[in-house]
Amino acid sequence: MHRYLVIANRTLAGGHLVDKLLDLQRAGPCAFHVLVPATPPRDHNWTEAEARTIANERLEGALVRFRAAGLEAEGEVGDAHPTEAVGDLLRRGETFDAIVLSTLPPGISKWLRLDLPHRMEALFELPVIHVTGHAEPQFRSA
Repeated sequence: MHRYLVIANRTLAGGHLVDKLLDLQRAGPCAFHVLVPATPPRDHNWTEAEARTIANERLEGALVRFRAAGLEAEGEVGDAHPTEAVGDLLRRGETFDAIVLSTLPPGISKWLRLDLPHRMEALFELPVIHVTGHAEPQFRSA
């Protein structure tokens, strides 16, 4: 069974991500570990607890959608910085066959400006499957 690490934030609720995970599942048995960075809100002063609460709400909603689509998924909230969050998981002994990274489109995505798909591939020596989507309306302000 293949095991994929799924990393997303504002695009977590997008249909593009479910479609990609279903494609991977059609290719063979697999399980998904969803990692949501605890990214702080940008529209007001925040606390770390608030950032983690928002990320946890996104995670829980995504897990419901993924499971309803027939995907085997579990997950957690991680560090606000995606590379740190992945590093924490790997240092803990988690193993994955690939990383599925969901970002906003070019020009909007901070993660793409940071060249996150290529950086993660180099840092963690795992293939990165990059998908692009739009933020769901309920997540646009976060």
